[in-house]
Amino acid sequence: MPRVSEAHLAARREQILDAAARCFLRNGFHQTSMQDVIKEAGLSVGAFYRYFNSKTELIHAIAQEKVGSIISTLEQLLAQEPPPAMPDVFEQLIGQVDRNLEADGPVRIAVQVWGEAAYDPTFADLVGTIYGSIRDRATALVTRVRDAGLLAPETDPPAVAAAMVGLVQGYVIQRVLAGRVDKEVYLSGIRSLIGGYGARDAHEAD
Repeated sequence: MPRVSEAHLAARREQILDAAARCFLRNGFHQTSMQDVIKEAGLSVGAFYRYFNSKTELIHAIAQEKVGSIISTLEQLLAQEPPPAMPDVFEQLIGQVDRNLEADGPVRIAVQVWGEAAYDPTFADLVGTIYGSIRDRATALVTRVRDAGLLAPETDPPAVAAAMVGLVQGYVIQRVLAGRVDKEVYLSGIRSLIGGYGARDAHEAD
């Protein structure tokens, strides 16, 4: 029997995660059975269980691989030269949220994971790990922005990073649960809150 390639295994795993995400979005975690996911993925039971043994494993994998996509956006922002101004940071982060609300909706899965974390210690640990990584990168980004002169010298990066995460999560909650917040209106509100700081041209004029 020919050896199955790593690329094939990775593609099959992604196929299962996409199928699970669609099921969870339609019916929620608790109303979705393993059989539902197997059927959605179009696999045999044996093929499916080669990758995942439980619904909890599926949820964890989705949270890590799909919900964590905001981390890649922060890493891209961290790599920018010169560092982006804070309004640009929020525009890119909120834009990423909007993109992830489409199709299989990994951001919508995030809201379900947050709900599970409220009473399940395993999910609480998972969420804590993911958002710890997000806060670490956000703190590093704010440090770069401050050091570039786009925030006040006395700015506390961990404090600003915590507020950043809260603002992005607030947008997610309003979009998913209320559905009445407009991206441009929300970004305008953020720009009003941060005032003159973060506007590169204003600081260069000084």
